[in-house]
Amino acid sequence: MARRRRGRAVSGILLLDKPLGMSSNQALQRCKWLFSAAKAGHTGSLDPLATGVLPLCFGEATKFSQYLLDAEKGYESTFSLGKSTETGDAEGETVSETDAGQLDEATIEQALDSFRGAIEQLPPMYSAIKRDGKPLYKLARAGIEVERQPRSVTVKSLEVLAFRPGSCVEVDVRILCSKGTYVRSLAMDLGEQLGVGGHVSALRRIKAGPFELEQCVTMATLEALHEHKDLVGMDALLQPTDTAVAHMPLLKLPESSGFYLRQGQPVLVPNAPCDGMVRVALETGEFLGLGEILDDGRVAPRRLVVGGG
Repeated sequence: MARRRRGRAVSGILLLDKPLGMSSNQALQRCKWLFSAAKAGHTGSLDPLATGVLPLCFGEATKFSQYLLDAEKGYESTFSLGKSTETGDAEGETVSETDAGQLDEATIEQALDSFRGAIEQLPPMYSAIKRDGKPLYKLARAGIEVERQPRSVTVKSLEVLAFRPGSCVEVDVRILCSKGTYVRSLAMDLGEQLGVGGHVSALRRIKAGPFELEQCVTMATLEALHEHKDLVGMDALLQPTDTAVAHMPLLKLPESSGFYLRQGQPVLVPNAPCDGMVRVALETGEFLGLGEILDDGRVAPRRLVVGGG
């Protein structure tokens, strides 16, 4: 017999402005406790040093977290050029320091050209990528370095926002990139290319898929609502489950077709797309989940929610 989950069957997506110094999992567990949620999951890690957009999925929304994990991300970051650290960010021990006073903004702008578009990137040792079941950062902390394979990522835009000269140059940048892009690696590789080393001294995620920083709620707001036992107010902060897949075409079904779809049967929907995945909802607006267009034009259920998500 399956063990019953403890907590509320709350569903939706919380857009958290993750605070500095907290890991993504710590933020998830704290929010899960604040909401008294039975089930929750995050959509890709942010380093403790990083702040900003962290979508947390509750209940039925966890079924669609992969789509947010795969979505493009946006960041604002400060690259410090002239100092390398073990971890590639400000938390790591200094490995080397080089006077970067000769660098000007034009030189850096020119160097950044090689990091725009489709690039190959070597993941840092201090990352959550696993080798034989162990995260690389755990191996790195044990002083073990293993061979990593470069990954293909896309930096859609990389814009310089500010330049501060000195022996350690600071460059503020705004980045829009594909999933799997390591901003720390961009800073480290830029510093290496310029011959002075580099690391990330500040990182803020401003976009994750369809979600922007302006939509996010702070942990302090959640704590205050929880202190006042305002679960209704907290639940009102959740985005609807289907916003995770808002980029997919929407098909609306009559109640009768929705009934058969929920039984696992493909249904015929007039004016449906020719192929691919679609969002499926009842004509009343109730979200049913995801379907896939079959060769014969019918819509087959692929990932359905329970109780409207």
